[in-house]
Amino acid sequence: MLRCPECSAEIDVDEDEVEEGEILSCPECECEVEVSQVHPVVLNPILDDMDEEEEDEEDLEEDEDESDEDGDLPDDDEDDEEDEADE
Repeated sequence: MLRCPECSAEIDVDEDEVEEGEILSCPECECEVEVSQVHPVVLNPILDDMDEEEEDEEDLEEDEDESDEDGDLPDDDEDDEEDEADE
């Protein structure tokens, strides 16, 4: 008996009859999973496009936090130039 990697519900399939790359659906949470390995069977959840877009947006927000007020990433060379100008 296989278990959903998302909710641990049982997925009723014969482990000897699944093939690598086969897509299965969890009856409980309706998550789609891919058989990534047989013997032993390993299931990986398939992220839908919305999940991937949300992750991309989170990455962009993190990058924005690192930028200065002009929206540029901090540049270590600017500090060196200011020190040289003061001398």
